[in-house]
Amino acid sequence: MKLIETIRNIWKIEELKTRLLTTLGFVAIYRLGSYVVLPGIDPSQLASLQHQTREGVMGLLDMFSGGAFSNASIMALGIMPYISASIIVQLLGMAIPYFQRLQREGESGRRKINQITRYLTVVILFFQAPSYMVNLRMQAPDAFIYTGWWFTLSSTIILTAGTMFVMWLGERITDKGIGNGISMLIMVGIIARLPFAIVAEFISRLEESGGLVMLLIEIVILFFVFCGTILLVQGVRRIPVQYAKRIVGNKQYGGVRQYIPLKINAAGVMPIIFAQAIVFLPVTFVGFVDSEAASGFVATFANFTGFWYNFIFAMLIILFTYFYTAVTINPTQMADDMKRNGGFIPGIKPGKKTVEYLDTIMSRITLPGSFFLATIAILPAFAQIAGIDKSFGQFYGGTSLLILVGVVLDTLQQIESHLLMRHYDGLLKSGRIKGRGGR
Repeated sequence: MKLIETIRNIWKIEELKTRLLTTLGFVAIYRLGSYVVLPGIDPSQLASLQHQTREGVMGLLDMFSGGAFSNASIMALGIMPYISASIIVQLLGMAIPYFQRLQREGESGRRKINQITRYLTVVILFFQAPSYMVNLRMQAPDAFIYTGWWFTLSSTIILTAGTMFVMWLGERITDKGIGNGISMLIMVGIIARLPFAIVAEFISRLEESGGLVMLLIEIVILFFVFCGTILLVQGVRRIPVQYAKRIVGNKQYGGVRQYIPLKINAAGVMPIIFAQAIVFLPVTFVGFVDSEAASGFVATFANFTGFWYNFIFAMLIILFTYFYTAVTINPTQMADDMKRNGGFIPGIKPGKKTVEYLDTIMSRITLPGSFFLATIAILPAFAQIAGIDKSFGQFYGGTSLLILVGVVLDTLQQIESHLLMRHYDGLLKSGRIKGRGGR
């Protein structure tokens, strides 16, 4: 079988085998850490907190942390504070010359930006960790074995250290393992909730007449949403580039036509993660209030199925898609590279006209891509309104599905690159796997 042969080939490559085992080891440490409860907290008294995290924004936070949030774990805040810090730093890169200069300094600038992001993450954690403790006290007051300001301070330090340790695990996976470490840890947290979500939906459908038929229909719909997400991640628009004639020795070679693949969703899953982090902020900074007790502005962002929550969420995704595409795709540099190599787009003059043409093409293909991305993001709300179990409905789109598809494709692409580099067959017979960052 093709699968068995591929596994054998992977096992033959010592470097790839080591990277896979290293990744699995770090993931196992992350999963074990999500069950280590904060010192001074009785885990048997967390039923109210676990009930709170079954729906709404709290459910999303718990999903991203792999259940650590509802377990009152030392890693309860997960990786979201780091993502929030990354958003702030990237926004500063558009407005402050110092950050713009760091972005142009290459590897040294990237290291400085990463260091600033870590410091900012610590600052955010010193706000979010006490808020988490306030919410925990509101939801499960009997769970506190100790009380007082010293206990709150020590718990804040532990929660901060837990998130920083998760960041360290993600960086080690990126350096020593396979795939992007931060995205990998988020994906693992999401997958950890999938079996429980399927069981919960199966039980709820058994209690209804004709429930198994509805369950089958739900699975079919989920399959089509999954396929549409793959098309969004892998979709490209090819622009032909004609290279000039070359004379080598006494032989003249004609023009060579190649293509520049511009992705429909060049920003990948980052816009939806950034938008999700922003809509989390109003709730997390006021103490993780319950949606039923909240009012006004906070209630809007605590109501996961509400109109304004999903409308603002979708608008943020569209804006961040354009922002992140502008950061990652530089039409001026692409035009300069083509001109330097003697290339041009047929019918378009080199230089400024080429830059304008590439910018127009990116704007046109980014618009439908951003709307499709926003539509997938708010599909879980429609799934819950249609009566699907809240935990299972999270997999009908949104951040969870996009991260699953994107991270899996990126990881498989890296594995395939290792196989092809050693002259083994790839993972697919039909062609190369294209990840989110594939060009």
